[in-house]
Amino acid sequence: MSAEEKTTIYRPKPPDLEFVQYRVQDGIAYIMLNRPDKLNAISDQVIIEIRRAFQFFDLDRDAQVAIFHGAGRAFTSGADVRQRQLRPKEEMESFGPAAPDTRRRDLFFDFVNWKPMISAVHGYVMGMGVGLCLGCDLVVAAASTKLQITEVGRGLNGSTLWALLRFRGAGGFADEVALTGRIFTGEEAARHGVVTRATADGEHLAVAEDYARQILKNPPLAVRAGVRTRRMYMLEAQRLSFMLVEPNPALHLTQDFQEAAKAFVEKRPPRKFEGR
Repeated sequence: MSAEEKTTIYRPKPPDLEFVQYRVQDGIAYIMLNRPDKLNAISDQVIIEIRRAFQFFDLDRDAQVAIFHGAGRAFTSGADVRQRQLRPKEEMESFGPAAPDTRRRDLFFDFVNWKPMISAVHGYVMGMGVGLCLGCDLVVAAASTKLQITEVGRGLNGSTLWALLRFRGAGGFADEVALTGRIFTGEEAARHGVVTRATADGEHLAVAEDYARQILKNPPLAVRAGVRTRRMYMLEAQRLSFMLVEPNPALHLTQDFQEAAKAFVEKRPPRKFEGR
């Protein structure tokens, strides 16, 4: 082996993405959901691309901190209901509303280097978007951001999101929004300690960049040790809810779930739920 071969540094190839944009500037990776015509709704393909972007960031020597944000009018409106939740019956019975390689539960735990991530959100943060937002190490939200645990109204189990809110110290507030499914704002989330900081509308990305620059001043290995510890505690907070959600109870096979999903797509109020 030559001296040149011995000193070769492995550099991963940037992923080929359609709905997620990845760029780096001054040590900061910008990972942007880029499906604005659909309010960045999360399809199977979007989940796959988020995973690829996160894993590339973890190995990218040019980036030490990431900012996760959304293009257009929203961070994300949540799951692409038509594509993920109205699958053919045989698919729903086999693996549920999320295909095996498109589950979000380990997006923040499958890492080598444990670099910090900051979510900078605005507009809508709905359903599984709440998990993507709150899974980041710091969370910056525009004051008027509308967040919602839509799972309960959709007939699904939102306990993993409840666990995230509890992990962030939201207490009784977590119980309230998880059971009622009501919308709450970025400003309200900041009051209850759910997000790191609420900003004036339009300033969320600039504030996230300021946090990123502060982080970059610190020794990176010390920062990563803190990130890994935090995420392991976060995983423990969610662990039991993961076990309870998968595979039982099979709420994605209930008539109530089917009615709620169809009503959403058809833009009408759901008919009376029957509890079956």
